[in-house]
Amino acid sequence: MLDFLAENNLCGQAVLRIVSCGNAIIAELLRLSEFIPAVFRLKDRADQQKYGDIIFDFSYFKGPELWESKLEAKPELQDLDEEFRENNIEIVTRFYLAFQSVHKYIVDLNRYLDDLNEGVYIQQTLETVLLNEDGKQLLCEALYLYGVMLLVIDQKIEGEVRERMLVSYYRYSAARSSADSNMDDICKLLRSTGYSSQPGAKRPPNYPESYFQRVPINEAFISMVIGRLRSDDIYNQVSAYPLPEHRSTALANQAAMLYVILYFDPSILHTHQAKMREIVDKYFPDNWVISIYMGITVNLGDAWEPYKAAKTALNNTLDLSNVKEQASRYATVSERVHAQVQQFLKEGYLREEMVLDNIPRLLNCLRDCNVAIRWLMLHTADSACDPNNKRLRQIKDQILTDSKYNPKILFQLLLDTAQFEFILKEMFKQMLSEKQAKWEHYKKEGSERMTELADVFSGVKPLTRVEKNENLQAWFREISKQILSLNYDDSTAAGRKTVQLIQALEEVQEFHQLESNLQVCQFLADTRKFLHQMIRTINIKEEVLITMQIVGDLSFAWQLIDSFTSIMQESIRVNPSMVTKLRATFLKLASALDLPLLRINQANSPDLLSVSQYYSGELVSYVRKVLQIIPESMFTSLLKIIKLQTHDIIEVPTRLDKDKLRDYAQLVPRYEVAKLTHAISIFTEGILMMKTTLVGIIKVDPKQLLEDGIRKELVKRVAFALHRGLIFNPRAKPSELMPKLKELGATMDGFHRSFEYIQDYVNIYGLKIWQEEVSRIINYNVEQECNNFLRTKIQDWQSMYQSTHIPIPKFPPVDESVTFIGRLCREILRITDPKMTCHIDQLNTWYDMKTHQEVTSSRLFSEIQTTLGTFGLNGLDRLLCFMIVKELQNFLSMFQKIILRDRTVQDTLKTLMNAVSPLKSIVANSNKIYLSAIAKTQKIWTAYLEAIMKVGQMQILRQQIANELNYSCRFDSKHLAAALENLNKALLADIEAHYQDPSLPYPKEDNTLLYEITAYLEAAGIHNPLNKIYITTKRLPYFPIVNFLFLIAQLPKLQYNKNLGMVCRKPADPVDWPPLVLGLLTLLKQFHSRYTEQFLALIGQFIRSTVEQCTSQKIPEMPADVVGALLFLEDYVRYTKLPRRVAEAHVPNFIFDEFRTVL
Repeated sequence: MLDFLAENNLCGQAVLRIVSCGNAIIAELLRLSEFIPAVFRLKDRADQQKYGDIIFDFSYFKGPELWESKLEAKPELQDLDEEFRENNIEIVTRFYLAFQSVHKYIVDLNRYLDDLNEGVYIQQTLETVLLNEDGKQLLCEALYLYGVMLLVIDQKIEGEVRERMLVSYYRYSAARSSADSNMDDICKLLRSTGYSSQPGAKRPPNYPESYFQRVPINEAFISMVIGRLRSDDIYNQVSAYPLPEHRSTALANQAAMLYVILYFDPSILHTHQAKMREIVDKYFPDNWVISIYMGITVNLGDAWEPYKAAKTALNNTLDLSNVKEQASRYATVSERVHAQVQQFLKEGYLREEMVLDNIPRLLNCLRDCNVAIRWLMLHTADSACDPNNKRLRQIKDQILTDSKYNPKILFQLLLDTAQFEFILKEMFKQMLSEKQAKWEHYKKEGSERMTELADVFSGVKPLTRVEKNENLQAWFREISKQILSLNYDDSTAAGRKTVQLIQALEEVQEFHQLESNLQVCQFLADTRKFLHQMIRTINIKEEVLITMQIVGDLSFAWQLIDSFTSIMQESIRVNPSMVTKLRATFLKLASALDLPLLRINQANSPDLLSVSQYYSGELVSYVRKVLQIIPESMFTSLLKIIKLQTHDIIEVPTRLDKDKLRDYAQLVPRYEVAKLTHAISIFTEGILMMKTTLVGIIKVDPKQLLEDGIRKELVKRVAFALHRGLIFNPRAKPSELMPKLKELGATMDGFHRSFEYIQDYVNIYGLKIWQEEVSRIINYNVEQECNNFLRTKIQDWQSMYQSTHIPIPKFPPVDESVTFIGRLCREILRITDPKMTCHIDQLNTWYDMKTHQEVTSSRLFSEIQTTLGTFGLNGLDRLLCFMIVKELQNFLSMFQKIILRDRTVQDTLKTLMNAVSPLKSIVANSNKIYLSAIAKTQKIWTAYLEAIMKVGQMQILRQQIANELNYSCRFDSKHLAAALENLNKALLADIEAHYQDPSLPYPKEDNTLLYEITAYLEAAGIHNPLNKIYITTKRLPYFPIVNFLFLIAQLPKLQYNKNLGMVCRKPADPVDWPPLVLGLLTLLKQFHSRYTEQFLALIGQFIRSTVEQCTSQKIPEMPADVVGALLFLEDYVRYTKLPRRVAEAHVPNFIFDEFRTVL
């Protein structure tokens, strides 16, 4: 009959594919369970209030129209719903696909069973498949994996969360309407079961059997599978565990499968006492905590509580006398084998001959160790015992006392066993690879000795007093031939023949009185030794390695091992060279990957890579977690070094008196520093002793691990320092900004110096790591802060700055800002608020309007540069950009609301437009016309002024930041600055040339050059924030005239001061000139240039008309408003770097020249 797993056996391949798929689905569910968006849990009040109306559970399906109409009634809810969709559709779809694959899995399995029954696979029926060894394994696994999937889903993704995700997917996705969508079936299968994985939660009635019966499965199939599992050893594991007391361990995998599959036929658990007794006697006579899949543990005492037959059958096992007996037995076993293993591990004990002669003894020791570790780890685990169940608590306490349980000793046993196993495996692999070569070598040596002896007895060789003996000569020649004729490939015959040859050589020594000749004796003894070595070598079999692999399985501890993390870390801290022993333990844990990957590999499934990557990744993260103690300890020592270097050790001057030498020597603190530095280098040595290791499919390089660990610890500490250092009290007078920045600067400098100091002792690039990590922290925080301004948020798993191995911690917000960079930005905006302060452009300084005290100056930005570096300033700049965009968008919606929807304002504007056109003319009776227009629109200017000043204030800050960046760039990296400036000029020249002659080259659509160079230019401060287009705009009616009116309405609040320029008249009615000018300029920049043209023309007309009126009324002084308007034009020209002609087009240049002399 065809091999069941052969490529051309369709029946076998079909079920193999199903099982391989099952293992991949479980890995995907486990992977996704770590990425459940927190909003779906609706845990905290804020989420409930915000999203409660757009996230529904299955009650939605009772009347979807009703819920949707509620949403449509409120535009802000619709907006939130749309934003929520954009941010979560990707992850929700991924969850849906995983849920869909679970449903598809069971549908495929049912279809396969139907095909078997209908005879689609020729000569194969359910019975014949179950008779075949592979067939039997695969069918049992197929059902078992479906059960595990359902349990994993319920444990890792709560019922309510599943329902909310499915409803969200149903509402947001277009796929729901397609005919082949089986949304209803998936919802039926995965609706909430009422189960909660929280400790102490009550178990729902009929759980999990009612959940397992949501999709009906062929009953005959279930009962046949249970029958097979009850009676057979389907994986032939008992051969690896010959001792009867190891039997339950040998059958542990099968027992886990049986446990899961029994829920598909709960009647056995309830009423079939005989069957349950048989199951318990065979699988659970001495154990009741089992691992069902990749370390998910279950306590049968708890799980079988509701089932009468199962509970009764288990009572014998859970009887306190039995518990006591098992615990005491394992206590003595573990003591005995630990001593043995420690003996084996002594240097030089495990030699090749010793191993080859004692294979059974060594394997028995390994079995005992692994069985004891398994029993003790499972039965003492906290996760396996429900604290509310009194009986189970009692049993656990009994175990802890009787087994004299000490986690440290158990962990030591695990370490030693792993190390012992590792050494044995390596030796065996080595011996297997050299087996044939050695065998041939021994054969050749033995045969040559015999030929030499034959020569001796020929009487030709002058060996001391050996008489010629032709019989012996012929006999030895014959023996030499016989040895040469031994055949490596036929090991059994060769073995028998070798034994006979050894006997013959012993006999010849006795019968022919050859003992008297020592040299002949020596030759014979050597040959016998070589023949013995040949027998030993032929006995090296691969079966030993396979048995070791089976016995050494640690998959049950995939999750339990975490409870030993603190012990591992403590032992590393005390003795860093422990890492080498831990390496063997991690490799032993990696054997757990064989379980899910075996079938995926057999099926040649493309999922192999992603599944092995997931489990290997989990294991590597665990390795990182354990070894993180090394960087942590290093940083603890580092902090002490920083303290000593900054506070205790005095800098040695270049010249000093020799009698002061002792004071400067400071032997005690210097000795302390040396001691701490030595401790740090010992830690480094410890981690580097762990050679490069392949964990699953991921290569772990200890140098990389150390560097990542150091980065992680650095990120943790710097992020915390930034978070804590930049929290401001808004009521503090004066502001805490500068002192806090100085304090934080000192902290950062301390980190930086110590990092520089340590880099040589740890052999890392300190400066590179420092810059990369600090920039990552700041950029990540800027990105999170800017999320507030974005519809489609950047989630952590999408962020290019966040990393799984070196995560940047998130801190709960202290105020409206999400991160420290937001708090810093809002504090700067608060203290430079144009309503409270006045900005003097020539001094780059802000003064308080009332007290005229300096509030802050451009020094603030150099302080930020010192503390947060270029990344900090650049991040602040980016955040200000987002804020300006938001302000401008708010401004546009306000313009719509208060001007375009207000009839009276529109009529006023219309009248004014008629009065002033054409713009080249002079308005008669101008004073009256302008004043009446201002009076009628008075109520709209307050909000308008506020918006404009905010934008202007942020633009001033952006200019200051660009200044500081450019200054430090020219200082610190002059070549970069020069290269950027030249490249920038060259590019602009090329682009201008292209617009004059389109045949010349221009960057294509997909060329990222301009985009990338902009990032560089902004970081180096080579840009002008005033020229930036922040938003896209449509045409707005009356826009120039509204801005013109706004400007002349503000002029009376300002007065000209010879030293300071335009300043505010009354602090009670505050207006600050620079933000006003820059705000208007930025606003006009967002629209078509003809609006600016009209705006400037209106101002020119206002100046000409007012001057004309004054001249006709013989008023000698130039009115203050005209001075203000002229100054505005001057500043406008200065800020935009335009030629003066632009202004002179609207105002005669003699007025310009005149007004400076008048002032």
